[in-house]
Amino acid sequence: MFRIMSPDEFQTNPWKNGGGITREVARHPVGEDWQWRISIAEVGTDGPFSLFPGMTRILTVIDGAGIDLLAVDGLLEARLHRPVHFSGDQDVNAKLVSGPVHDLNLIYDATAVEAAVNVILGPATVNCEAGTAGFLCLSGAVTVSGDGLPVGAFALGTGADIALEADATGILITLRDRA
Repeated sequence: MFRIMSPDEFQTNPWKNGGGITREVARHPVGEDWQWRISIAEVGTDGPFSLFPGMTRILTVIDGAGIDLLAVDGLLEARLHRPVHFSGDQDVNAKLVSGPVHDLNLIYDATAVEAAVNVILGPATVNCEAGTAGFLCLSGAVTVSGDGLPVGAFALGTGADIALEADATGILITLRDRA
């Protein structure tokens, strides 16, 4: 069963470091903390990223040219529709490539969860029977178990097919508990 959420249902929060805002789409709570969180951040200026010690991050630019992520161990070039992985323990400074961006963030505990982020281009059908899946519709006609998923909306759940027409693009997040 999948739940479809419109953007007005996303929870707006300040960044942990106070440098911007994020719209939290979903999280899996564990006690008072969370095991994973999906959010969409607005990045309008260069500056440091928030630290998330013990967590792994996958960032995917969904609008805008991109961000250069500068860390002690090198440069990550986060470009439109190209997911990049990095540790939440790392001090990362962001430099916008050519103006503001929006990015989809998955932050998760890699000791408890296996995760992947993939850009899906239509036409395609994705079967989401195992684990938890999330899908952000970026463009075009998308259905989840036959129900329309509007552009900007997010579907979260398990046990369904996600179908993209030829003009559609979206981001698929898969999450599986480690055994």
